[in-house]
Formats: sequence, structure tokens, C-alpha cells
Amino acid sequence: MNGTIARLTIASLLRGWRGLLLALLPLGFLAIALLMRVVDATDQATVDGLLGGLNMATVVPLVALIIGTGSLATEIDDGSIIYLLTKPVKRSQIIITKLAVAVVIALGFTVVSTILGGLLLTGTFGEVTLGYTVAVAVSTIVYCALFIMFSVISKHAVLVGLVYILLWEGLIVGFVEGARVLSIQSWGLAIADQVTPEIFGPTINGVLGMVLAAVALVGTTWFASQRLRSLTLTSES
Repeated sequence: MNGTIARLTIASLLRGWRGLLLALLPLGFLAIALLMRVVDATDQATVDGLLGGLNMATVVPLVALIIGTGSLATEIDDGSIIYLLTKPVKRSQIIITKLAVAVVIALGFTVVSTILGGLLLTGTFGEVTLGYTVAVAVSTIVYCALFIMFSVISKHAVLVGLVYILLWEGLIVGFVEGARVLSIQSWGLAIADQVTPEIFGPTINGVLGMVLAAVALVGTTWFASQRLRSLTLTSES
């Protein structure tokens, strides 16, 4: 971890339109959850639709996309990353610091809103709320790592991330059962099922979900570090 990089990243992520959008996404979800509570429409289908469909499948990846790409893509786009790369800081340390900051901030939005939404919809911090909280936490961490990697390998990281969220997670995984093996959401749900068994529908094996999530986290972080080294060489040549 590098304290200076962490402070600069926090400041860039929470100011301006990005900080406003990060707040609006969870608040919108919580407003709908509150409305369902007021009208007493909190049956299991509604709970799963909001906590799983709206929150986990939409709000969580979008929050992670905004934070993950924003932690690095802006510096790459405006060229200020070159100033950072000229400092005696390991490229892996830059990526790890950016990832750590992104994960902490993202979890602050996604996990807190999931817990509050679960309490509003179910009235208790029971197995359903706990299960979705675990699934959201796992998904948030891996999403952040993936989107940071996208920032290093593409100038259109946000667009690439949206394609992944909408096309792969939102469409293909829903229709092709075998695609769940490569779905971050499925990994999160599989791990959560180990904590709260029989809460979620059939997904992939829990142990496999843990392994794949860990491999994706380490692999994307390592690859982003390697590409950042290549970016240094290109810029300095």
C-alpha cells in the first residue's frame, strides 16, 4: 500500500459527478425497497427480485464499474499516470493500492445498501440478508479487480465493462447454464450458499466458486500490473 496514492485515489473517486452517481445508485435501490415495505409487497419473489435482480445484478456491478475504472482510467486518459510512473514505486504496488482503495469504497456502498435493503424487505438480518450480503461482497471485490484491469488494457474501459455487465452477466449467463462458471455473480452466490445453504437456486459448486473468484482476483491484479509496466515502457520510449 502507498499512502499518497491511496489519498489521491480516494479524492478523485468521491468528488464531482462520480461521487454523486455512486450515492444515487444505492439510494435508488433503497428507495424502491422502502416503497415495497410501505405497500407490504415483501414476498420472497419481490425480495429476490430486488436484492438479487436489481441490487446484485445491476447496482453492484455499476458501482464497481464506476469505482474500478475511475481509480485508474482517468489518470491514464489525461496522461497524469506518467508522473506517477516516474516515481520509485513498484507497478504492482500502484495496482494493489488502487484496488484496495476501490474495494473499500465500493464495499462501503454495496454492502451497506444490501444490508439496509435486506432489513427493509425482510425485517431482520436473517439468512436471506446475510446470504446476499456475502454474495455482494465477493462480487464487488472481483468486479473492482476486473474493471481496474480493463482500465489498463483499454481506453474504453467503461464501455468494455458495460458490455461485460449487460451482455455477458445480464444476457448470456441467464440463457446459457454453462456460462455460470465464468460469471462473477455466480461465484458470489455459490460462496454465499456455503454460508446460508438452500437460500439461493442452483448455481455452481461452492468450492469451485471460491477457487474461481480467487484465481480471477489474483490473475486480473497480476495482469494489470504487467500491463502497467508495458505502459511505462511505451510512454518513455
